[in-house]
This record gives sequence, C-alpha cells and structure tokens, in this order.
Amino acid sequence: MFRKDLVGLLLDRSVTVSELAAQLGHRPREVEADLRHLRRSLRGRPFHVNVVPARCRKCGFAFRADKLHKPGKCPRCKGTWIHEPRIGITRGS
Repeated sequence: MFRKDLVGLLLDRSVTVSELAAQLGHRPREVEADLRHLRRSLRGRPFHVNVVPARCRKCGFAFRADKLHKPGKCPRCKGTWIHEPRIGITRGS
C-alpha cells in the first residue's frame, strides 16, 4: 500500500529522498528502496519517473540518474557541496 501512495505524493512535483522521508516519518534508505521498486513497477504504465541527478555545486559534475541518494563527495573535484537528486512522476501518454 505504501508504494502506491508514493505515486500520489510524487505526481507532478519533484522532491528529494530526504524531504520525502521526513514527510512520511521513515528513514531515507527505506524510502529509497521503495522508490527503486516503484520505478520498476511503473514500467509499461501511464506514468514516467523523472530523476534530476545529484550535481556538484562546486564544479557542476552530474552524477548518474540511477543514484537516488546524495553522494558523499564529487569524484571530479572532491568537493562535498552536492545537490541532492530530485524525484518526480509525470503522467505519460
């Protein structure tokens, strides 16, 4: 039931995993696991999961979109000032 509720929470808006975890009262790793499962289960459905990947604020390096948690440091400049990835769902056609 919880994973179905995520669609309603993420539809037409984007949030970070930590924002979503705080809103739901769960740990970020639990929410991240549920989001990974949701991405797999929405394939072939009229929804599309959008991920804005984590990005280094210092040098602009963009991490892969499959990483839903905030990395510890940038592999390019070794900086730790990193934007968290944002996840949202849009209704497709």
